Amino acid sequence: MIAKKMQSMVANSSAIRAMFEEGNRMAEMYGRENVYDFSLGNPNVAAPKEVKQAILTLLEEEDPVVLHGYTNSNAGYADVRESVAQSINGRFDTHFEGKNIIMTVGAAGGLNVALKILLNPGDEVITFAPYFGEYRSYTANYDGVLVEISPDTETFQPKLPEFEGKITEKTKAVIVNTPNNPTGVVYSEETIQKMAAILEKKQKEFGTDIYLISDEPYRELAYDGVEVPYLTKYYANTIVGYSFSKSLSLPGERIGYLVIPDEAADSRDLQAAAGVATRILGFVNAPTLQQKMVAKCLDAKTDISYYDRNRETLYQGLLECGFSCIKPEGAFYLFVKSPVPDEKEFCAAAKKYHILIVPGSSFGCPGYVRMAYCVSYETIVNALPKFKELAKEYQKG
Repeated sequence: MIAKKMQSMVANSSAIRAMFEEGNRMAEMYGRENVYDFSLGNPNVAAPKEVKQAILTLLEEEDPVVLHGYTNSNAGYADVRESVAQSINGRFDTHFEGKNIIMTVGAAGGLNVALKILLNPGDEVITFAPYFGEYRSYTANYDGVLVEISPDTETFQPKLPEFEGKITEKTKAVIVNTPNNPTGVVYSEETIQKMAAILEKKQKEFGTDIYLISDEPYRELAYDGVEVPYLTKYYANTIVGYSFSKSLSLPGERIGYLVIPDEAADSRDLQAAAGVATRILGFVNAPTLQQKMVAKCLDAKTDISYYDRNRETLYQGLLECGFSCIKPEGAFYLFVKSPVPDEKEFCAAAKKYHILIVPGSSFGCPGYVRMAYCVSYETIVNALPKFKELAKEYQKG
């Protein structure tokens, strides 16, 4: 029999992945062109040409024994970590060195490393609804307790008074995700400054260290000139988790990094522990070929104009149907208000029109649904008449 902890995790397995699998089943039945799958945040833009060229160059020029072998440090290749640090410094006017960078198996692997090195059983991790549902499992992996801050459904900026009231002596970490999955909202500089001030105050009050973990897989996907604050500049005890999954359209390659600044409390211990955690969690080291590849592609970017067109088309189309949604500033999701209180009922109704969307309760925010617009433009155009038919059920539009 599987472990009790796994029994509950299996029972509450990802609704996003389940919906994606349902989409594949429906595509076999009705034809993929007749299924409008907005469930999974799987980039639909090809990786930049620099990625292919970098891989070909590495395969031709590098010693294959070294290229495909273990790294000398579980934290990653020293030259790659230094290149990443200098790239960050050039973009955000920071002062990191290679020692501050831990190469990780994507952002998910990085978050698990960060929580592994921080949490004792019973420690609390605060996050702001709506949030990426896997935070629950990642926290539970290390017997931590996830504390949710309820959503502000007008702005989807964090509710800071509630946040301040829920920080306790057991609070060890706070996870923020901006640009946000599922809303696409970017937390403003004012929000970050106020959050940092609250954390500084609470650290002094309780005599503890509280780490702010910034989960940043969507940092490069920001529209209309919106600036995404770099959080280490506002709060010393910040750990940044980054992934190249979206910025280079490489979700399956599982490559990212953690930034652990010298300014963070016990930074040397954290950096050493992150290397050990990478090993004992079974990652051993981040994929070696991908480490070398991203080091050559740090200035390359996915063409987000593709996502921007999808964003505008789907957003405007849904408004014309009568649906309500805040316009996203980043990422590639729309978070749409359900026309009925039970958004799972709405998701079921959408399936009748071959539209697949994810219930907001998966993100700690019932009453809403998430739509991933990282799909083909044709999927959006062809789906809009179906959304109009769906809206008629609820007398919208």
